[in-house]
Amino acid sequence: MKIDFTRRSFLGTSMLAAGTVAMPGILRAQEGPIKLGTLTPLTGSGGAYGPVMAETVKKAAAEINKAGGVLGRELVIISEDDQTNPEAGLRAARKLIDVDKVSAIMGTWASSVTTAVAPVCWQSGVFLTTASGADSITKLPHQGFIIRTQPNTTLQGRKFGEFALELGAKNVAFVSPQTPFTDSQYAELKRAVEAAGGKTSILIYDDKKTTLRTEVDQALRGKPDAIVMGGYTTDTAVLVRDLYRANYKGKLLGFGYAVNKQLVDALPPDVSEGIVTLSPSAAEGTNGYKHVVKLLGIDSPDTYSCQIYDHVNLVSLAMAAGKGTTGAVIKDNVRKIAQGGGEKVDNAVDGLKLVAAGTKIDYDGASGPCDFTDIGDIQDAQFRYEQIKGGKIVLLKIA
Repeated sequence: MKIDFTRRSFLGTSMLAAGTVAMPGILRAQEGPIKLGTLTPLTGSGGAYGPVMAETVKKAAAEINKAGGVLGRELVIISEDDQTNPEAGLRAARKLIDVDKVSAIMGTWASSVTTAVAPVCWQSGVFLTTASGADSITKLPHQGFIIRTQPNTTLQGRKFGEFALELGAKNVAFVSPQTPFTDSQYAELKRAVEAAGGKTSILIYDDKKTTLRTEVDQALRGKPDAIVMGGYTTDTAVLVRDLYRANYKGKLLGFGYAVNKQLVDALPPDVSEGIVTLSPSAAEGTNGYKHVVKLLGIDSPDTYSCQIYDHVNLVSLAMAAGKGTTGAVIKDNVRKIAQGGGEKVDNAVDGLKLVAAGTKIDYDGASGPCDFTDIGDIQDAQFRYEQIKGGKIVLLKIA
């Protein structure tokens, strides 16, 4: 799906679409529209994701407005481009907060952008929902004004440990360059494996080296039956090739952003054969996911579009439950409608009806269960497990 528009034109069409669709049912509202902002990368390195994310919110808001809005008030969506750049993101956030007076900003994607805009959100009492993954984000002193639907790197590390155990591994080596995520990923992998009676080790390598044979020899001295590779595509390809040359016969696991088509293309099929990988996934097969498929008219919406669909639903339901529209109301009520039992719902329109009737709800969305820890991390999420077979990446399961 290709969406081609400038930031200015997008802003105009977003506001127009969210407003005009809803007019018949909303004009009775006495307190004016509720303004919500999206801050996604319409341009820059995240530009492949941001336009569709913003479009998703626009369409979800139109559905809500058509059904009567939130507390009888129309949602108006104001979309800004963070350009996948922290400085641009901060300027856009200030505009959304100071000029547009939004209650919430949804969909920040790059961790660097989220880190830059989060302080102005909590200092202004504006709720922030994000699809960024860096562990440090929710450790900021945000006073409850942040939730994220993207699994953090700690959760990803635990999933790798559990997957290695599922594959029968008892002795797992984590071989990786040093990144901002390395320590937290290994700590959780170690915790999961050792809790099951296994053992782990870690080896850090220089990702600029053209051969890792010395590091491979060092790692193999521990006789691991599985190696988790923590690098990016280029250095992972070097590592895989040297492991093959060393006749390593154990299992190889890597992250989805490294074990991808580029890696497959870079290596002979017999060298990459059997590598398994996992990455965060949308909750494919659920009614929430099917709703996004229908909403966007595409077969396979990416996980970020599904996450921001959940953002606008969560914000809307929290405002309805708290009978208010401020960021503080969203903060105080988002967990009440997202977790802890109640009637299951997967979209805001159904949920708003139940909330209005006084029924407790438990929102499970297109990206997953949407249950959050005290600091705002998603508690669990779907992951996509794949394996290289015959030079192709084949889906094993989504769980």
